[in-house]
Amino acid sequence: MPRDLDRDALITGIGLVSCLGSGIEATWDALRSFSPVVDAETFAPFPVHPLAPLDLDKQIPKRGDQRQMEAWQRMGVFAAGLALDSAGLKGNADLLSRMDMIVAAGGGERDYTVDAAILSGYGKQADPGAWLNERLLGDLRPTLFLAQLSNLLAGNISIVHGVTGSSRTFMGEEACGADAVRIACARIAADQGDMVLVGGSYNAQRPDVLLHYEMGGLLRHAPFAPVWARQADGPGMVLGSVGCFLVIESRASARRRGVEAFGHIAGIRTDRCRREPGQATANARVQLAAMPAHDPAATAVISGASGAPAPTREEAVLLAELGLPVRASATALGHSLEPAFPASLALAALAVKHGTLFPPLEPAEAAMASPLRQALVTGWGHWRGEAMALVEAA
Repeated sequence: MPRDLDRDALITGIGLVSCLGSGIEATWDALRSFSPVVDAETFAPFPVHPLAPLDLDKQIPKRGDQRQMEAWQRMGVFAAGLALDSAGLKGNADLLSRMDMIVAAGGGERDYTVDAAILSGYGKQADPGAWLNERLLGDLRPTLFLAQLSNLLAGNISIVHGVTGSSRTFMGEEACGADAVRIACARIAADQGDMVLVGGSYNAQRPDVLLHYEMGGLLRHAPFAPVWARQADGPGMVLGSVGCFLVIESRASARRRGVEAFGHIAGIRTDRCRREPGQATANARVQLAAMPAHDPAATAVISGASGAPAPTREEAVLLAELGLPVRASATALGHSLEPAFPASLALAALAVKHGTLFPPLEPAEAAMASPLRQALVTGWGHWRGEAMALVEAA
């Protein structure tokens, strides 16, 4: 049965903020003349890709809204606004009221002052349990008790930008970002919606998350090295602060609005395994076989390899077999967990839209002289989750 072209999932809006800058023009310019943007001092010995300064007033005009958000929420709401601007939807109350939203989010940020006070005072109390309960009741923000902190990003996007259709928030690190996109595409294909705002944000500039991943032996220590190069002398992730949202829209809706798409998500698959040797590769091979046909002479790979030792080594072997030019998005943006897959999709869509792959980000990556028409996007989570998509010219 031939597919219904009207239900194709197109990327009509991209909002991206990272160490490379704010917006797609700044990002593309930075990729075309790439130089790593890394902070190796603040959290030494762990290099981090810091977020470029944002003029928050441009997307979050009320200072009160800005103040009540944590950093990851501000960058997410900002990126969502950029995506709506990019798609020509900003301020269109009628369309925004019917736009669905799928957000990939973590569990919020620690209050370091409260943490320090509790840790330093706990052992000095005659009744530590009662004292701890008092501190939890009196010192933590109420939202922490509601266990709904991950939903606040979607709520703030609704408040600030007026996106008031259905809303879903997924948790689950890299896998939730990939599944958010997959389900958005599935809903459009099934005629269960015409427009979906999908994405997430991640604040890497936090001591608690660096401690978390360092305890798992997953972080790269200084000095910084690109994703593929670091496998030889110190594998590990270099985290990056990223906010990325995409407007994914049916072809019929884009045609009615008269907007030009960045690209068409022609196929997307997600899966997971226990990460025993070869299992992730097996998943990726199945996903690749399910992708629509692609022309090797006009196709490149945007890899979401995190830099985590085992999965990155395994993915590198598979990608070498494909014989396609590869770009590791984490070399440019840092690894950003929940928004990592949407951000890789954004880079792929930008490249396909321009009809050219941006230059290699490190010596291990081959140049591509021929025009780019299709991009395979991979997203292997650092611990679980394998995803693949094919983005092609719309």
